[in-house]
Amino acid sequence: MTRRILIDPVTRIEGHAKISLRLDEDGHVADAEFHVTEFRGFEKFCEGRTLAEMPGITARICGICPVSHLLASAKAGDAILAVRVPTAADKLRRLMNLGQIVQSHALSFFHLSSPDFLLGWDTPPAQRNVFGLAAQKPELARAGIRLRQFGQEIIELLGGKKIHPGWAVPGGVRSGVDRATLDKIKAWLPEAFATTNLGIGLFKHVLETHGREIETYGDFPSMFMGLVGPRGEWEHHGGKLRFTDSAGQIVQDQVDPKEYASLIAEQVQTSSYLKSPYYRALGPQAGLYRVGPLARLNVCTTIGTPKADAELANFRSFGRGGAVTSSFLYHYARLIEILAALERIALYCDDEDLLRDHIRSDAGINHLHGVGVSEAPRGTLIHDYTVDENGLLTKVNLIIATGHNNLAMNRTVAQIARAWIKPGSTEIPEPLLNRVEHGIRCYDPCLSCSTHAVGKMPLLVQLVSPTGAILNTVARD
Repeated sequence: MTRRILIDPVTRIEGHAKISLRLDEDGHVADAEFHVTEFRGFEKFCEGRTLAEMPGITARICGICPVSHLLASAKAGDAILAVRVPTAADKLRRLMNLGQIVQSHALSFFHLSSPDFLLGWDTPPAQRNVFGLAAQKPELARAGIRLRQFGQEIIELLGGKKIHPGWAVPGGVRSGVDRATLDKIKAWLPEAFATTNLGIGLFKHVLETHGREIETYGDFPSMFMGLVGPRGEWEHHGGKLRFTDSAGQIVQDQVDPKEYASLIAEQVQTSSYLKSPYYRALGPQAGLYRVGPLARLNVCTTIGTPKADAELANFRSFGRGGAVTSSFLYHYARLIEILAALERIALYCDDEDLLRDHIRSDAGINHLHGVGVSEAPRGTLIHDYTVDENGLLTKVNLIIATGHNNLAMNRTVAQIARAWIKPGSTEIPEPLLNRVEHGIRCYDPCLSCSTHAVGKMPLLVQLVSPTGAILNTVARD
């Protein structure tokens, strides 16, 4: 007799989702499915809008990573205008994206994920959160909040506000920066470095005691995708696409982002609004790939800054000669990317190019199709626009990081459930729920982005027989 365990919804992620665990006749976990149950439809209602409006509109997809959509949309506009973005504008966009990476990764590690492995998997849910962390480790909680604030301050100093800045536009940016602003950012860097190093030290200690989690939280072969520079260096806003495999071998390299559809196919599952992209040449089963911090550190040849490269060498020791394949190591990769972002922010604070006056190139509609690709904190973000001769959108396709990782999240949840659910048991203990949820948190999914939805999440788990009869239910408000 086959059965199904339903976790609805998943908590401490951005958005509203549920998880189904399907058991075979012997009571073993057969597979898992991550369902995103809300729909907003940005791709459709953007049709008919003007190209100039798109950065401002698509930034509203999300309140956590509006900068990512703002920048990807502006890049799609650049391609349609066929302009060369001024050097100052390109570097200012990069500076804002680095601030976005810092604030989002700090949120994911310190606020959403660390309560699990710092307070203990068996700690009651009412205490296993950022407030519980603040009660037990107040200095750490405060430092994490301050680190996120630093990233948000960069966004506000450049764009005028922390959330939904209408700042990047096709051709460049609306406003520049002055020396006093860069000096203000620079003055905060020592504290930001100290907090990041504190987080890295803590997580290395966690790794010493979480061998089973490393082996069971999404440790499987897959492909990885991310942007890289011309020499294969870590990229977050420009560059070309690279695919690597779990052995660390390059499968595709220096692919122009506008050619993404030749490599990536999209499929839709009837049980979820979340897309399930896959590597086209291998099909939906073998073509599973991962994006985001883990993938970016696997696909790059080097980060290009000394402190982050030193941590990258240690990170890669977990790959034993190949790619790092455990999704539990997303947390480590996230901290290393904060370090990389801080080092690059420090360089930009002393870069006179950012002070130049020329920050925007003007042009009319020169192409009817444009693709903008940027690295959001959670992974590669694709905005694909088609316009008419007046610049009105006729077609929009968005592929979000959480969508890229959809198939990998399913496999991760199934692996965790197989490791922690006793065959034949109908019990659904709280620690099991949290471990399954944490498998999703490793990817730091943003469901508001992936299906353009918002929501809040109580928790419901159901054990269902093949006939649809509910055998057991666990609910969490």
